[in-house]
Amino acid sequence: MATPASHPLSPPIVIAHRGASGLRPEHTLASYTLAIEQGADFIEPDLVLTKDNVFVARHENDITGTTNVASHPEFAARRTTKMIDGESHTGWFTEDFTLAELKTLRAIERLPKLRPDNARYDGQFEVPTLAEVITLAKRHSVGGRVVGIYPETKHPSYFASIGHPMDALLVAQLKAAGWSRPSDPVFIQSFEVDNLKRIHGMTGLRLIQLMDASGGPADHAAPSYAAMATPAGLKAIAGYAYGIGPGLGMIQNGDAAPSTLVADAHAVGLRLHPWTFRAENTFLPKSLQVGTDPAAHGRIEAAMRRYLALGIDGFFTDFPGIGVQTRNAVKENR
Repeated sequence: MATPASHPLSPPIVIAHRGASGLRPEHTLASYTLAIEQGADFIEPDLVLTKDNVFVARHENDITGTTNVASHPEFAARRTTKMIDGESHTGWFTEDFTLAELKTLRAIERLPKLRPDNARYDGQFEVPTLAEVITLAKRHSVGGRVVGIYPETKHPSYFASIGHPMDALLVAQLKAAGWSRPSDPVFIQSFEVDNLKRIHGMTGLRLIQLMDASGGPADHAAPSYAAMATPAGLKAIAGYAYGIGPGLGMIQNGDAAPSTLVADAHAVGLRLHPWTFRAENTFLPKSLQVGTDPAAHGRIEAAMRRYLALGIDGFFTDFPGIGVQTRNAVKENR
């Protein structure tokens, strides 16, 4: 039986995942700027903390694969092994560096084999602070256009456990920027649960509960993401969050029939902003791949159209220019 399409609860938004990260190294001002130029509604910084409690935009606090830290001999002794959310990681970590020290590093492409063109920019861009991302978004919010930010708290329980709690610090910085209401151009997202509940009590900003097809929140506030995606689980999320950010496979796993997640979430008033549309074949369903090269670009527009037809309220993409064009074309044809 075909899954009936739902209708979006809000006009679909395009969220630039780590900026235009399919075209520039992720989480750099160059990546965010290109995303804004391509028409993204929101730019997404993943947030981690420095030793001196400054938010910076990195995919993880482990910066081994996203900066040139390994080529800085003055930091060689800081390479270490840590347990983060139950997994062992060896490398260099933001919490062991002051902001001034991090600013001496430069970003490198995280997926150089899939995105060799991005690797050409290695060594050119700094690690940006949240303050710099906010300034960038505000500078481009002109002429009636508003560029929003969509920050993710990365490993909040881990950071709290080492004496760097994130929640109040983030809320205070956003409030200082003038953002504290549901109508403000900000979404705060997390894969954990309890920190979102705490943030819910601190601010009126819209919150997004992230989830994946497997596993569960690192704070163990729910048995699994699968349990959270049931009608009962979604109803509980609606008590503190504006919406959910499910992995694409939770809505439609490859070329299989869609699940009922969109309709189930909408039934309790939750928006859906799934992640992440990427153009490379390796990230696309078999039917939308073009050729056999994993790095070659397939039919990403068709993938986006599939999900828009199911009624999603927005989506994350590494290619926001394509996302904006596709979203706008779908809107015109409705």
